[in-house]
Amino acid sequence: MTVGPGFTAARLPALRQPAGRPRGDWQRRPGRLVVGGFALAVLIGTGLLMLPAAHADGVTISPLAALFTATSAVCVTGLVVVDTGTAWSGFGQVVILALIQVGGFGIMTLATLLGLLLSRRLDLRSRLTAAVATRSDGLGDVRTVLLGAGVITILTQTGVALVLVARQVLTYGADLGDATWWGVFHATSAFNNAGFGLAADSLVQYQADPWVCLPLVLAVLVGGIGFPVLLELFRTRRRVSRWSLHTRITLVMTAVLVPVGTLAVLAGEWGNPGTLGPMPFSEKLLNALVHGVMPRTAGFNSLDMASLDEGTLLTTDVLMFIGGGSAGTAGGIKMTTFAVLLAVIWAELRGDPDVTVFDRRITPTSQRQALAVALLGVALVMVPTIVMSTTSDFGVSDILFEVVSAFATVGLSTGITAQLDGTHQLMLVALMFVGRLGPITFGTALALRERRRLFRHPEGAPLVG
Repeated sequence: MTVGPGFTAARLPALRQPAGRPRGDWQRRPGRLVVGGFALAVLIGTGLLMLPAAHADGVTISPLAALFTATSAVCVTGLVVVDTGTAWSGFGQVVILALIQVGGFGIMTLATLLGLLLSRRLDLRSRLTAAVATRSDGLGDVRTVLLGAGVITILTQTGVALVLVARQVLTYGADLGDATWWGVFHATSAFNNAGFGLAADSLVQYQADPWVCLPLVLAVLVGGIGFPVLLELFRTRRRVSRWSLHTRITLVMTAVLVPVGTLAVLAGEWGNPGTLGPMPFSEKLLNALVHGVMPRTAGFNSLDMASLDEGTLLTTDVLMFIGGGSAGTAGGIKMTTFAVLLAVIWAELRGDPDVTVFDRRITPTSQRQALAVALLGVALVMVPTIVMSTTSDFGVSDILFEVVSAFATVGLSTGITAQLDGTHQLMLVALMFVGRLGPITFGTALALRERRRLFRHPEGAPLVG
């Protein structure tokens, strides 16, 4: 092996020791703080949802249902085992909405923002924590990201809520109080890509109403694109040349995946009598757009998911797995990860020595991270799918859809969530938690120690393929 000057075999044990901080000091590691914060929020949410005051009259909620709902809300997923609008009281729905907001904005991001507003300053430890939660490129821009994220959250949710409230009052004759709660709940759920709705059929009853569907689609896109990208667009305005590589990749992938998803739904469901078949062209296009955007991890549906064609379900699986933008409210492996993998494949097919995107070389570290996230994601999807398929009566397609939806924190379902047994529901709880934090963040947070090697092994070239 290759070693540095002065290396001796006697020093080898010393090289294996944890670098820097003592083992077990998790409070000094931002990744573990994020995991701990989300876990604490889930526990608090579960406790609140188990209170009798959170249950609707005559409804009994089991501890597992409370845990599942709290995890789904904090992880902004939207999968449910009981109907949100009828099983929970007003207090219970407020708890769910609060968990969605806290989970979407990020436990550590929210905590750091509150600390910033109180103290007007961030110490290094707070910046490290926020950098992990927001996926910021550097510590210097965390303050801007946090404040900007707060402003974007408030403005977007308020604007969408106002449109929804007006529509409910003026078109559907709803009471102002009920309309306000409906609008605020769905605007918050959409922006945070949560997919929780107050109706058992989600948006099916509004499938012909663009004034309900389109504002929710807009909220999903804004929330899922990522706070750093939105802030950069605001700062640079029309100066495209100043966009960072991350922003360019995110916008291009969004511009590609949304039309691809929309066209896939149109093609797959055009003549399906249970979905788009009976609709006029305008409604077909509207609902195809909704179902082309929602797999970015929003979870609302305006079509009956159980009636979708198998090909459409598989396409939705792929879109859910890819997910949305980094540092936003979306889940999945993220669009940038998928784009880096495509660039690696393209470079290898061309025989290029470097992986380039928009005239920028992708670092080996980024390539390894993308590969690790993608393969961990595949493993986290396939293992539960195999286990659940062999231990339940449901088909592989339905199980796969449910598992991908949980891992990618989407919330779309073919309707089998509540019918799964307790063990399978606990598996979905674990998938939602891991999927929200991200395999890399979760793995890093649980790492026992960090290692710093002062030597490198000689190279090897095994046969591949």
